[in-house]
Amino acid sequence: MQVVVNAATSVDGKLSTRRREQVRISGPEDFARVDRLRADSDAVLVGIGTVLADDPHLTLDDEDLRTERTARNEAPSPARIVVDSSGRTPLDARILDDAATTYVLVSAAAPSERRDALADAGVEVVVAGEEQVSLPAAFEELADRGVERLLVEGGGEIIFSLFSAGLVDELSLYVGSMVIGGRDSPTLADGPGFVGTFPDLSLRDVTRIDDGVLLQYDVDGRGTA
Repeated sequence: MQVVVNAATSVDGKLSTRRREQVRISGPEDFARVDRLRADSDAVLVGIGTVLADDPHLTLDDEDLRTERTARNEAPSPARIVVDSSGRTPLDARILDDAATTYVLVSAAAPSERRDALADAGVEVVVAGEEQVSLPAAFEELADRGVERLLVEGGGEIIFSLFSAGLVDELSLYVGSMVIGGRDSPTLADGPGFVGTFPDLSLRDVTRIDDGVLLQYDVDGRGTA
């Protein structure tokens, strides 16, 4: 499976404010780029924190891109995946509508009634890991279900976990011309942080987009927390 992390941060590396409210960091040209990334992916993944904070839909905005996918005998929008160890995804979340297939990755510790409720809502529930979702095991299951190219859109905890597990192949980072600040504001890679050994990134390209810059990296190694 090819795993691509895409994110937008302020110049000081923040994904959002300390209130964890959605902040518009990029502009129309970058939004179109992200829509293309989604269109070229089999699935788009976010963590439960992103679902609770932003209630994203994660479908394609551009009708032409949906038509392209249909012409390739693919669904109009890629599948949507939520990493949700305890099964907290709200049953009225936009990601649970019928616009695209939705997977929710839970741990074995997730209450059975929550798993059943999600399944009744049309979700494909994938159990991987005991107390927390095991991302390597979950990704093996997703690969078996036809997910070959996965786009990860956050948040910081999930991105850190993927880097820590050595599961990231590419990083596309849009850096917008703004400063957010705040020691409690989420960053690109939250979690305990790496010490001693850090993910090995190789800068592939730099492009000016809107009023910011897109940095594209190949990821060649994992870090140690």
